[in-house]
Amino acid sequence: MENGVGAAVSGISGIAGISGVSEVSNEVQKWTKEEADSVYGHSRWGEGFFDINDKGHLVVLPNKNSKDIKIDVYEVIEEMKAQKLAFPAVIRFHDILRSQVKNLNRAFREVIEEAEYEGRYIGVYPIKVNQLREVVEEVVDAGSPYDFGLEAGSKPELLAVMALNTNQQALTILNGYKDEDYMRLALLGRQLDRSMIVVIEKTSELHTLLRLSKEMGVRPLIGIRGKMSIKGFGKWENSSGDRAKFGLTMAEIMNVVNTLKSEGLGDCLKLFHFHIGSQISNIRAVKDAVTECVRIYSELYKMGIPFEYFDVGGGLGVDYDGSNSTSLSSKNYSMTEYASDIVYGVKQVCDLAGVPHPNIVSESGRAITAHHSCVITNVIGKIDPANVSFSTRKVTGEHVLVTNMRDLDEYLTEKNMQEVWNDASKLKDDCLNAFQLGVLGLEERAKVETLYWQIAKKIYLLAKDKEQIPEIFSSLFDLISSQYLCNFSVFQSAADSWAIHQLLPVMPVHRLDERPLSSSALADITCDSDGKIDQFMGADGICKTLPLHDLKDGEDYYLGIFMTGAYQDVMGDMHNLFGRLNEVHVFADDDDPTDFYIEETIRGGSSRQVLSTMQYNPDFMAATVKRSIDGQVKRGKVTPRQGVKLVDFYEECLDSYTYLSMQYNRQNP
Repeated sequence: MENGVGAAVSGISGIAGISGVSEVSNEVQKWTKEEADSVYGHSRWGEGFFDINDKGHLVVLPNKNSKDIKIDVYEVIEEMKAQKLAFPAVIRFHDILRSQVKNLNRAFREVIEEAEYEGRYIGVYPIKVNQLREVVEEVVDAGSPYDFGLEAGSKPELLAVMALNTNQQALTILNGYKDEDYMRLALLGRQLDRSMIVVIEKTSELHTLLRLSKEMGVRPLIGIRGKMSIKGFGKWENSSGDRAKFGLTMAEIMNVVNTLKSEGLGDCLKLFHFHIGSQISNIRAVKDAVTECVRIYSELYKMGIPFEYFDVGGGLGVDYDGSNSTSLSSKNYSMTEYASDIVYGVKQVCDLAGVPHPNIVSESGRAITAHHSCVITNVIGKIDPANVSFSTRKVTGEHVLVTNMRDLDEYLTEKNMQEVWNDASKLKDDCLNAFQLGVLGLEERAKVETLYWQIAKKIYLLAKDKEQIPEIFSSLFDLISSQYLCNFSVFQSAADSWAIHQLLPVMPVHRLDERPLSSSALADITCDSDGKIDQFMGADGICKTLPLHDLKDGEDYYLGIFMTGAYQDVMGDMHNLFGRLNEVHVFADDDDPTDFYIEETIRGGSSRQVLSTMQYNPDFMAATVKRSIDGQVKRGKVTPRQGVKLVDFYEECLDSYTYLSMQYNRQNP
């Protein structure tokens, strides 16, 4: 795939016209669903969840095993309009969530049975991928037959997980850096008989955990994350390897093991964890990482560490661009192949080492949530630089620059179009210089620019159907393409397309039985110049424009931005539920230039506030945890006095700042 000339040109080729340059009549040109699919690629990136019906509407097929179940996206929009719901809006298809949870668990179960693997698959969903309560609840419910658990990477995420993951057979994996409150919450979970595993990210965390476990009289479940030499493959490959942010070196792992043995807690070490990055595009990276990590697991097991779980972390990718390749926005493997390579890889090394097969854990979030959510935006206008209209008639005494540009327009033929384009581009620059020097008037400048765009349109029509297009016309094709002004914010609803240039599928949700006659990029309604989407997956690679339909007076035109369920839903709000930072307004002291004063302090969000924003009910959460603690008091596992303190502690955490406390920082070297 190319990112240059060929890509830019391919975005226009095959489309009958562009903006106001169309050679065809205004009559609707019929288009087949196959032709639409060849342009928008929903069968390639949609994992079988999307199709087009006879009305030319995009439909969702939430259950791959039941093709009769279809949801017409445009009808959903019409129902939303009837309820006076304004756009842009998010549409969630929860059935897709349930399908993906089942598909992942069934893939591992089928491979385990086929391989005669002696361990289980016990997956967890990392809620950072999408923390919305409705999403997490749906995942938990769909995963309950499989004991599918949850993963938390921050204190407020843990607060949410404790209230939602009540299945004692399901795992709760605790990653990320931790302060004392985080550790106490984890040990509280153990007092509630939850399978809550604290993953040690740095050795100082172990000392804190051991001290608190003695204080609370609780034996913890512990995991260790190894810092692997193997790196991932894709946008996040640098999150693994020697410079990884998380994980213990081999020497640190040995120190942790020896410390636990000396404390008589070697049997508390239950899980070995590794993570080589998100959205792994090449399955080879998964194979290599599994081989390295199982070797470490095997050696530690033979040293007397009774591991039960082998956690392969996240990384199961999705195919954003539909290419089924190792490109940064794709993957070259299926969910079944992913499961197979992990299961067989673990089995082979364990059998050779003579150690038991561990239960396999994965922390797959993107693959579960990406497809279930889309952003629907209505197009509110068009920015079309080539559609300039201004009288260019000749007048006595006009500037020679105007005369020369008019002559070029009249001189243009198919044989000399490259020469004319070079001269026209030079004249346009000369015009700007002359205007800035006061030599050229405003009206004359307007004439030159109008003629320039006329020439550009004519050259496009002459060149667009040629097999070989001169490289110089690449910039021309970009110039005359329009921008559809869409009612949304890129930063709120498609953050990755702006931040890391992630390709997100975009396509109309109706009029798919009509041939699109325009080719455009998308601009949002923010005042930021970066508020646009100008990367799309075309048949021949990455394109700067997307084929779209001409706008009709008095008729709404709706576009969908798809695969936004992973990260995009929450990145514009509160990633990891950390919420707003505390804020201070500092001024210099008028009486002492070397001093300052804080004029105003604005407190950041509490866990209660950010959880409420994400549609959790903190009071209900607190009541749920209280009932669990009261149950342990009745069973005699927690004293009444301890029970009161534990309830108070949980509620204090709800009202506390979401970021790490200072006493944690002071404990570390």
